[in-house]
Order: sequence, then C-alpha cells, then structure tokens
Amino acid sequence: MPTLAAYIGAALAEIAGCFAFWAWLRLDKPIWWIVPGMASLALFAYLLTLADSAAAGRAYAAYGGIYVAASLFWLWAVEGVRPDRWDLIGVSICLLGAGVIIAGPRAPV
Repeated sequence: MPTLAAYIGAALAEIAGCFAFWAWLRLDKPIWWIVPGMASLALFAYLLTLADSAAAGRAYAAYGGIYVAASLFWLWAVEGVRPDRWDLIGVSICLLGAGVIIAGPRAPV
C-alpha cells in the first residue's frame, strides 16, 4: 500500500474513532458508540504501520500533515462547517511540511 493511501486511511480511521468518543461524551450518543470507535482506532494504528518509513517517528511526523487535512475535510463533510481561510492556510503549511518529511532525500540507514 502506498504511503499516502496508508496515511489517508489512517487519518479517516483515527478521526472516526475519536469522533465516536466525542459523540458519546459531547453529543449525548449512547455508550455503544465507543465500540466501533475503538475498532476504528485499532485500524488507524494498523494502517499507520504500512507507511514506507524506516523510522516510526518520521512516519508519525509526516502523517501529522495528512491528519490535519483529513480533520478539515471531516469538519466540512461530516460536521457541515466550511473551513475558513485560516484553516486553509494552516493546512497548506502542514501539507508542505509533511511533503518535505516524506520526500526529503535520506542517507541509507
């Protein structure tokens, strides 16, 4: 699985899992919402291991930019709140940083 696909899948799984807890605690959804939330968080952890990186910390750092973008997509698609210009500027900076981390030349380890 290509790294970008793993990151996107991981981000959506993480956000869905965290949202399940948010919905239970903040939106008065039933407690059973955390069951699929926990499964989604486990899927997130698994998908993140598929990233092509020799170091976990670097994989997690690059994933951060993708997570921010996916979070704003969730904000718009699921919560119905359109990201504003500051959200878009911020996510652009995050994605640029993630791109540098992912594509930067590395010495063989």
